[in-house]
Amino acid sequence: MAKEAADRTTIDLFADERRRGRPRSNPLPREAQLRVNKRNQIQRDRAKGLKRIELKVSQDLYDALNDKAVESNISRSQLIEDILKQAIDA
Repeated sequence: MAKEAADRTTIDLFADERRRGRPRSNPLPREAQLRVNKRNQIQRDRAKGLKRIELKVSQDLYDALNDKAVESNISRSQLIEDILKQAIDA
């Protein structure tokens, strides 16, 4: 049976691997942790009915959006969503 680092059901196969240094709180390598966390985030967002949109913007616009979001005390994604809603309703 092949063992996969991201496979949660075979985590006991890694129990005999001893490493020097500070003990880990998570037996998976960092790269696998990131993959698992991203998968969980996508599942949480999907359960909330959210869809992902990716934008590429200039540094000036990015900074302006960040400043406006901090000023409004909301997240940048919430600010962008509000701006898009206003544009559609107009």
